Amino acid sequence: MEAGPADGPPWPGEARVTFEWLKGRAFLIERWTVPQAFDGIAIIGAGDEPETFHRHYFDGRGEQRVYEMTLRDDAWEQRRADDRRTIACRWEKAPDGSTWEADDGVTYRKVA
Repeated sequence: MEAGPADGPPWPGEARVTFEWLKGRAFLIERWTVPQAFDGIAIIGAGDEPETFHRHYFDGRGEQRVYEMTLRDDAWEQRRADDRRTIACRWEKAPDGSTWEADDGVTYRKVA
């Protein structure tokens, strides 16, 4: 995984992400480490509408968020590269509840 500021180069160091099913396969657990920044965990489960999911996000800075996401045609509803091995994401936040600004950027790359 590459991680860095939304509009900047990746932070140095080898960032890693793993995905595993919680026993019973009701939730997908995502864990990441970013040596020069922060580590975190997310719990992904079914959303309220068909083909939607909720991603409950927690990181080492104490940030916690709930994202709505979709997974359609093998695509995570975030920017995704055509090679079907890369997912590029840009997170945004609205500290005042209405004005959105860039937060973080992450690129996931599937390894053999």
